Amino acid sequence: MSERTGSYSLRRRLLIWLLVPLCTIGVIAVADAYRTARQTANEVFDRVLSGSALAIAERVFVNDEGQLDVDIPYVAFDMLTSAAQDRVFYRLEGPSGEFITGYKQLGLPDPQLGDGRFAFVDSSFRGSPIRVAVYRGAASTGEESISYRIAVAETTNARSALTREILVRSAARQALLIGAAAIIVWIAVTRSLVPLSRLEAAIARRSPSDLRAIRHHVPAEVGGLVQTINGFMERLGTALTALKHFTANASHQIRTPLTIVRTQLALAGRADTMDEAKAALEACDEAVVDAERTLSQLLLLARIDEASSKALAEQTADLADLARSETANHVIAAAEAGFDLGFEGYEAVSCRGDPVLLRELIGNLIDNAVKHAEGGTRITVRVGSGDDWAVLQVDDDGCGIPAKRRPAALGRFVSGSNGSADDSGLGLSIAYEIVRLFAGSIDLLSGEDQRGLRVEIRLPLAAHPAGDGRVQAEV
Repeated sequence: MSERTGSYSLRRRLLIWLLVPLCTIGVIAVADAYRTARQTANEVFDRVLSGSALAIAERVFVNDEGQLDVDIPYVAFDMLTSAAQDRVFYRLEGPSGEFITGYKQLGLPDPQLGDGRFAFVDSSFRGSPIRVAVYRGAASTGEESISYRIAVAETTNARSALTREILVRSAARQALLIGAAAIIVWIAVTRSLVPLSRLEAAIARRSPSDLRAIRHHVPAEVGGLVQTINGFMERLGTALTALKHFTANASHQIRTPLTIVRTQLALAGRADTMDEAKAALEACDEAVVDAERTLSQLLLLARIDEASSKALAEQTADLADLARSETANHVIAAAEAGFDLGFEGYEAVSCRGDPVLLRELIGNLIDNAVKHAEGGTRITVRVGSGDDWAVLQVDDDGCGIPAKRRPAALGRFVSGSNGSADDSGLGLSIAYEIVRLFAGSIDLLSGEDQRGLRVEIRLPLAAHPAGDGRVQAEV
């Protein structure tokens, strides 16, 4: 996968998170290995050093003058020879610390520094670091014993060489382990990222209109990301679909009123009398009002499409209060169209739904009845409840809709008795979309005495779960 500006490499980050702790542990391990190597080297060479001191002690005796003397054997120093060419020093002193033989400048450590018969201490002699072994013994004359101390020292070249060798081998093993771990992690991460590379390539091959869900097999750690992308693509698809619907509907519905306006303006410009010009302008005004109402309905439909996430459905509203208020707002317009508009049902009915959209739902049903209930004189709005549902009915005694054409009447821009697009509208379509959003049902039935049309809508009561969003059209 190629790196992009502002991004970071997952491989590099994983390597850093792995190598930094490993290197820290490696440094601690090397420090411990150094301590262990020094301890091991001292233990090995201290045994030889103590053996040399014992070999000298075996040759310490009391001479005829009652003084300590020693006959140092060659083997006492031969065992200390090494490839590192270490130098060996010794000193023998009496019970009071007086020098007897050896290197007089070689100082002996305080007797309290050692436990038992041997004491080992690091020191320096003639500018070189040395390791000193001090032995406490006593020579017998038969009548008494004379105590003495023997110090045997050697430079630390061989010890340092052995320590370095152990340390280098330990450090080499640690470096090999860290390097192998880095290579293994790099390979493992590379192979693990192969599904992501394939996913990237698959998405890159898609066209802008291809918003299908991603079905590629990916690691479980990336599953949540893929699900989030799928959810985003689904929401984006819904938004694009709503935009396409709005664009298609707007172009279909606004074109006719604009054509009428242009035609009437041309007629007004060629009118011979003021009355003809006024009539043309009135026709223009009616076309603009119709275009304004249609555009308002289209915007409402676009809002419903955008709200398909059901977030609005979690709200509650008093359906009876909304219906009563909206009926009162349409009384004058209905009376001017020749209809007696009334409301029945005064009890409060709380249902699930957004108050703004429910108000638009009721208003569109009333407008639809006023516009299309030809031959009728009465429109009644009823609100009730039953079986866990809030019920809204809008009855008219007009021409109605034939039973076989009622399902089509719920579509956009198809209404009226003939079910054609020429007599188009959005009232029932808006009602259908809002009811579907709130998981309710809508039924197109015959009115009282089999006359006119009854639009019956059921919405879930606020205290009960939502329904299945069914849509029915019955005789």
